[in-house]
Amino acid sequence: MRVIGLMSGTSYDAIDAAAADLRIEDGQLVLTPLGLLSQPYPAALRASLAESLPPATTTLEQVCRFDTGIGQAFASVAVQAVEQLCGGQADLIVSHGQTAFHWVDEGSVRGTLQLGQPAWIAEATGTAVVSDLRTRDVAAGGQGAPLVSIVDVLWLRGRPGTPVALNLGGIANITVVPAVDDPIAFDTGPANALIDAVVREVTAGEFAFDADGVMAGRGQIHPELFDRLLAEPYYARPAPKSTGKELFHLGYLAEAMTGLPPIEPDDLVATVTALTARTVADAVRAYGGTEVIAAGGGIRNPVLMHLLAEELRGVRLLATDELGMPSAAKEAYAFAVLGFLTVNGLGGTVPSCTGARHTSVLGSITPGAGPLPVSPRPKWAPVGLRLDPGVV
Repeated sequence: MRVIGLMSGTSYDAIDAAAADLRIEDGQLVLTPLGLLSQPYPAALRASLAESLPPATTTLEQVCRFDTGIGQAFASVAVQAVEQLCGGQADLIVSHGQTAFHWVDEGSVRGTLQLGQPAWIAEATGTAVVSDLRTRDVAAGGQGAPLVSIVDVLWLRGRPGTPVALNLGGIANITVVPAVDDPIAFDTGPANALIDAVVREVTAGEFAFDADGVMAGRGQIHPELFDRLLAEPYYARPAPKSTGKELFHLGYLAEAMTGLPPIEPDDLVATVTALTARTVADAVRAYGGTEVIAAGGGIRNPVLMHLLAEELRGVRLLATDELGMPSAAKEAYAFAVLGFLTVNGLGGTVPSCTGARHTSVLGSITPGAGPLPVSPRPKWAPVGLRLDPGVV
């Protein structure tokens, strides 16, 4: 089955589309990459999102406009992906949408909202769409995150030691896959969320992120601010847990700086970059990780990766590319897998990773122009993930 996964993370800088041929063979889920494309959000839509997402307030009218505008933006990327990556014919499209709010109350997730009306994608492509994948896990008592954990578990199970999958998006999350015990997954804290917010603020919007870690590399870590940020209670909460920009935003950072003398912009960027490295490494050490396999936009920041390698103190750090999974496309491929599991009636969560009472078949299906995609339903869920050579 040819499946396209559409993904926009908490940095909402671009919409990624990854196409894969997926099948179940001898108990293994086999993924053949067909390619990736990425398109930036329309500038006006991205600016409006930045102004309206938490901690800002908004209106139901604006939510409706976002749901439509994001759906149309995803549809535009989907059309390109069908033509350029799938030769004009895809069997299924899976849309993560754009997370607008993740409602966490005293450690429990009460709800989650991803915007981007899938009807626009189905109408533009004629292809069935699986969307709204997080809510079912929340309804089952889970965190609704990190949903990529099932892919991490299938892919990394059986590797020596205790491999840890790391995603450095707006928020950092890990999946720990021990040889014997149940796997566990959770958000460790901010990754690019605070770094990007600081860069936009101190450059008056001239830059949206710290390209090549230049600012962090020039700066020095501010010890008192660093200690204040590390005192955030979220880090001590037990897993499974999840968080987002509802907590880690510019106002949160400003509150932590209360009473401190002015801090140089480069030092501020260096401090929040070091915060990501420390909190990720602390989480990896807490669960005995023996190697860290990283993906996400943060791996393109050499200063962050250098700091993380130092914090990990000898624990091997590598990118998913070294194991055959394109790091730029990992999350989009993961959501393609989740949609494939859905149309096959298979659970898309690992309860020990999300905290749910049971695994669930995820998402809602929006029909395309023809029949829903049907494949011979497997008798058993896959027990592993194998990558076949493809277009990477």
